[in-house]
Amino acid sequence: MCVARAEADAYVSATNLLIAVNILAYIWEVASGTRFDSNYSLVAHGALYGPLVMRGEWWRIVTGGFMHGGIAHIALNMFALYQLGNFVEAALGAPRMLAIYTISLFGGGLAVVYFSPGDVTVGASGAIFGLFGALLAIGVRLGARGRSLIASTLPILLINLAFTFAVPFISKAGHLGGLASGFLAGLALFMLRPAAPPGTPVAVTTGAGETAEAELLPPEENVRPVR
Repeated sequence: MCVARAEADAYVSATNLLIAVNILAYIWEVASGTRFDSNYSLVAHGALYGPLVMRGEWWRIVTGGFMHGGIAHIALNMFALYQLGNFVEAALGAPRMLAIYTISLFGGGLAVVYFSPGDVTVGASGAIFGLFGALLAIGVRLGARGRSLIASTLPILLINLAFTFAVPFISKAGHLGGLASGFLAGLALFMLRPAAPPGTPVAVTTGAGETAEAELLPPEENVRPVR
């Protein structure tokens, strides 16, 4: 029974909850007849659109962050969320991971409103870029022990930033706003992470498929570098 409960708990995580909410939102989009090739249809169903947000429809920052523009869009975003979310959740705990995701969602949305107000924007990528920022923040907070984490995160982040600027119809403001918000939130929330017994490692998998250890408050003399 204990084994079964442990296996069940593995599926009940903040990351999986976010993925489920995104998928349910996409199902609602399809069921309600959203036309993914129409800005008017996307806005009518809750997409982020700066002029309407400035008129008081601030809820669009949230709804736009859970809507997507097609099956490929949500599939790529949910794969990235699964990889990055599980890492950050293992390192900082579910409440702090959810806080970073939420802060990044709002940070990316506000960046769109103020820097690209004419863009009709949907997708979780602003919040997902915030998780990239949080990984960098964890690496910075770990000091010398975090260099490997930064080194493994930066190439993947740079590839995603290259796509951001090279591919049309990708929200540059949303991605950069989410990245900056997640980095700052990660710096702050890392100091509030839960304590673990001395030397207790948490094994996690990076977006590149590599195993790394995010150690929670171990004594300096007994630690191993993240790798």
